[in-house]
Amino acid sequence: MIRSLLFIPGNNPGMLLNADVHGADAIILDLEDAVSPDQKDAARILVRNAVKALSYDTQLVIRINPIGTDFYLDDLRAVVPLKPDFIMPTKVDGEEYIKDLDERLSQLEKENGIEEGKIRIIPLIETAEGIENSFRIAKSSKRVFGLFLGAEDYSADLRAHRTKEGEEILYARGRILNAARAAAIEAFDTPFTDVNDEEGLEKDAFLAREMGFSGKAAISPRHVNGINSAFSPTKAEIDYAYEVLMAIEEGIRLGKGAVSLRGKMIDKPIVDRAKRVVETAKMLGMGGNENE
Repeated sequence: MIRSLLFIPGNNPGMLLNADVHGADAIILDLEDAVSPDQKDAARILVRNAVKALSYDTQLVIRINPIGTDFYLDDLRAVVPLKPDFIMPTKVDGEEYIKDLDERLSQLEKENGIEEGKIRIIPLIETAEGIENSFRIAKSSKRVFGLFLGAEDYSADLRAHRTKEGEEILYARGRILNAARAAAIEAFDTPFTDVNDEEGLEKDAFLAREMGFSGKAAISPRHVNGINSAFSPTKAEIDYAYEVLMAIEEGIRLGKGAVSLRGKMIDKPIVDRAKRVVETAKMLGMGGNENE
C-alpha cells in the first residue's frame, strides 16, 4: 500500500542520496516542475545514476515532463531501463495521452528486456479538462494504478486562489476520487504546501483519508510521518474491526439473519470496511484484538 509519496527534486544530489530514509511509502523523483529547462538533461542523468547506484528501498515513481515537450521522449528512454515501479505523466488532460504513453512503454520495455506491463502509470491530473476526463483517463490503460490530483496547477487553471482550507478543490477531490473508485484503482491527494504548518498538514491529510483517498503526496520530509499516521488505522479502529468480524462469525454460527453490535445493525458496508481495516493493519504490522 502507498500512504505517502515524497517528491524529490531530480537535480538535487543530496536529496537523491537520502531519498528513501524519511519513511515514505513511495518516492517521486521529479524531472518536471522541480527542474529548470536548462537543467533537464543533467537531472535526467543524475536520476539515472542515483537509481542505479542506490537501489532505493521503497516504491519508486519517476515524474516525467509532459507530452508535447522536447523532454518527454528523452525522459522515457532514460528512465524505463531503470525499471521504476511507476511513471508519473504530468498535465494529463485526456485518455489519448495515456494511450500514447502505454504504447511507448511497451516498446521500450521490449527493447530493454522488461516484462510488458511491468511499469505502471500514476497520471497527474492538474487541469480543469483533466478533472472532467478523469474517469476516461482512469480506464484508458491497464497500467493505470491510481489518479493523482495536482491542486496547484489546477487552481491556477480555474483562476482560483489556492487556500489552506482547500474549498476551491473540493469538487476536484471528489471527482478524482469517484473516478478512481469507479475504475477500481487508487486515488492520491495533492500535497499540503506549507512546510512549516504541521498541524495544518495533519488536518488536511485526515480530511483526505476520511474522503476516501488512498494516500497523499508530500513536498517536505517533515510531512511524511503526519501523512502515514493519518492514513493508518488507529488501535480503536482495528479493535472495532475485529469486533465486527467476530460478531458476523458468531451470527453465522448461530444461524442469525441479522447481527447487531453496540446497538447498531451490522450490514455489508460495515463488514467491508472492517475487512479493509484489518487488511491494512496486517500489511502495516499493526496489532489488534484478533485473538482476544
